[in-house]
Amino acid sequence: MANHVYKKIELVGSSPNSIEDAVNNALAKAAKTIRNMRWFEVVETRGYIENGQVAHWQVGVKIGFTLDEDE
Repeated sequence: MANHVYKKIELVGSSPNSIEDAVNNALAKAAKTIRNMRWFEVVETRGYIENGQVAHWQVGVKIGFTLDEDE
């Protein structure tokens, strides 16, 4: 196994539907510009309240990815 070096970024995904959709939205957006994503951890969960009900979920995630190997 190669010696990997990892980097972490922190994003907040959102969704009116669910916490899981909020996480998936953050991952999908990150995947457009970040290569080698390997794992994520949920670090924060919150929601927006409208008329006494959950209107929107916001989930903070840290995404870990490997840096490109030197050739």
